[in-house]
Amino acid sequence: MNKNNTVKNTCFALFFLPALWIMLAGPFAPGLEAKGHLMLGAVIIAVGIWVFKPFGLPFSMGAFFLAAFGLIAGLEPGTVFSGFAHSAVWTLVPALFFGTVLRKTGLGRNIAFGIMRLFRPSYPSLITAWVIIGVVLSIFTPSMTVRVAIMIPIAVQCCELCDLKKGSKGQSLIMMTAFAMAILPGSGWLTGVLWGPIVQGLYDRVPEMAGLITFDSWLSVMLIPQILISLLLVVIGYFVLRPEDKISTDVFNSLKTGEKIKLSKNEKNAGIILLLVFALFITSGLHSLSTAAVCLAAVIAFFILKILTPEDIGTGLSWDMVIYVAMALSINSIFTATGIAGWLSGIIVPAIGPIAGNPMIFALVMLIILFAWRFVDIALFLPTMAILIPLLPSVQEAYGINPLLWLPLFIMAANCFFMNYTNMWAMMGSSLAGERSWTNKHLAIYGIIYFIICLAVIAVLTPLIF
Repeated sequence: MNKNNTVKNTCFALFFLPALWIMLAGPFAPGLEAKGHLMLGAVIIAVGIWVFKPFGLPFSMGAFFLAAFGLIAGLEPGTVFSGFAHSAVWTLVPALFFGTVLRKTGLGRNIAFGIMRLFRPSYPSLITAWVIIGVVLSIFTPSMTVRVAIMIPIAVQCCELCDLKKGSKGQSLIMMTAFAMAILPGSGWLTGVLWGPIVQGLYDRVPEMAGLITFDSWLSVMLIPQILISLLLVVIGYFVLRPEDKISTDVFNSLKTGEKIKLSKNEKNAGIILLLVFALFITSGLHSLSTAAVCLAAVIAFFILKILTPEDIGTGLSWDMVIYVAMALSINSIFTATGIAGWLSGIIVPAIGPIAGNPMIFALVMLIILFAWRFVDIALFLPTMAILIPLLPSVQEAYGINPLLWLPLFIMAANCFFMNYTNMWAMMGSSLAGERSWTNKHLAIYGIIYFIICLAVIAVLTPLIF
């Protein structure tokens, strides 16, 4: 067993042993009944599996454990598996297939190269190109995995063509900008990131907030913050990590003199369908079609046109991730059925009282706490959101804090990247880049800049939006 696995297993034990004690000793009685103690321990163990993946277990194993334990504890199957029936899952599944379409047809890569050909040789030009590529690809797919998989290899090619020194500021700047623009701009609209359908599903699972998260409501609280964060990050990041070496013109000459990009029939058809899907998303107020219905119809069209084939059903997306998300969406029902939600509310709601008097102060303090907690919850931050979101109506009732105020706090923290391990896509990008990856020092600096910008944006916009 290598050192990394030993650390993961040890950290998991720090979750498992207290969870076992809670199950057996029932320390929170009489406030929490016996079944509540059992399921609270089960959720803690599942979160431990999701965060640390002990013994190499995938995300779905935590979901299977939680589901099996819930049934053994006597919960109704409809409660245990409630998340699987939610429309958020049936938005997520087809939306992830969109990424398969971009990758399989080559459309995503051709879009990226086509945009880069429009710019002149300089660091500011390359940075601008990554911003545009990130936005365009976000329109076509919410899969940050696909965007990182497309953009990072192209960024590596740029670094090699520019003959940038490995470990230099210039190389790190290009690589980190490509990575950041693959995950940040799309957070401005509901279908631009993986978080969109997931968070919408978590909010909808709470009766008091059902229907609160829509394309329009997400846009109203997330678009301006994400525009500011993305622009400020690339500008400030450039000046803080300003490269000493000038960029070679070879990279641009190579792109511009290369073979002209010709889109295949499948690429053209895929592009038309995906643009139509996005058009239906942004005009949702004019028709009655749900996001899930639009996404499912698009996938049907992909199969009819043979852009996707039956083989893609098994390999086109991560079913491990889908099972994990669906089970996480069930946590609210489990908490409600076992009394955990009410018990947690009685603890957490009074605890935030001292900072709840001013929305801006509240948002800033909570953002700092969530960013700090991100060092622990590295499982897409989904366990934390699944546990906190059911409590938001109680917070609103006690202090008047709008549940939508939490949305930018959750997403900003979920996207943070102080270190590779705190962000799944940073780990993926670093792995794809290999020796051409950013250095740990440069990523930490870039991550700190992102954190400071998030604080500034929240401080300025919270009084204006809320």
